[in-house]
Amino acid sequence: MGYFARWRLKREEQKKGRVQVSEKNGVRTLHLGNDTVQSAMRLTDPYRLELAYTRAMLACLLFHPDPRRFLMIGLGGGSLPKWVWKHLPGAQTTVVEIDPEVVQAARQFFHLPADDGRLAVLIDDGARFVANSVQQWDVVMVDGYDEHCQVKALTTPEFYRHCRARLAAGGILVVNLWSSDGQFNTQVARLFDAFDGLTLLLPAGSHSNVIAFGFATSPNNPTWDALRERALALSRSHDMDFVTWVDGLRRLNLHNHRRLFI
Repeated sequence: MGYFARWRLKREEQKKGRVQVSEKNGVRTLHLGNDTVQSAMRLTDPYRLELAYTRAMLACLLFHPDPRRFLMIGLGGGSLPKWVWKHLPGAQTTVVEIDPEVVQAARQFFHLPADDGRLAVLIDDGARFVANSVQQWDVVMVDGYDEHCQVKALTTPEFYRHCRARLAAGGILVVNLWSSDGQFNTQVARLFDAFDGLTLLLPAGSHSNVIAFGFATSPNNPTWDALRERALALSRSHDMDFVTWVDGLRRLNLHNHRRLFI
């Protein structure tokens, strides 16, 4: 069973499937067929974003401070939809997850709320859903991994173009990537092409995660002063260090001393 075997929960019930749940030091984690952590939740604070990369995905709020419609491809333990449900009461979130076993685990072990007027979890193929949908969203988040790598259907040029088509005016695509993936540079190039260069990369501060952003329309090269002002306001209202992400944007993107170029 690997490194986490001694902390498995419900092993007898779960051993026939690939979805497994473990606990250590007050943190519950989700695994898909191996010991890679797909999602994590601190038991004493289940709505907190435990993993750094999930927090970094919310850097999209620096550029769209009041999104009302979220689409999330890939559920995991439900960390991001839970956070939006609790902290952005004016927002509606649609989650598309291909594996019903993942949905069951998120609801049973990770406090994912039941569907209501602000949250809907659909069991469907994420790439197919985006290709066939006619709805538009302010933020589309993609975090679709299996036990080995990012799901290939969620990395194609067509998928990224379909995501852009699903964005409302001012909308943002947010994708969790692994810089250690041999296809990382290819995926970034595909995003760049699909969004006509209106893209940013943000080191997520944990392991090899890099968050990629694609913008439906240009954010007009915001100044560092404006971004820092937004970051301070968001940090106060959401108890996360948005200023760190402003600093992180300097590392992988074109800029000068005054502006970030998008």
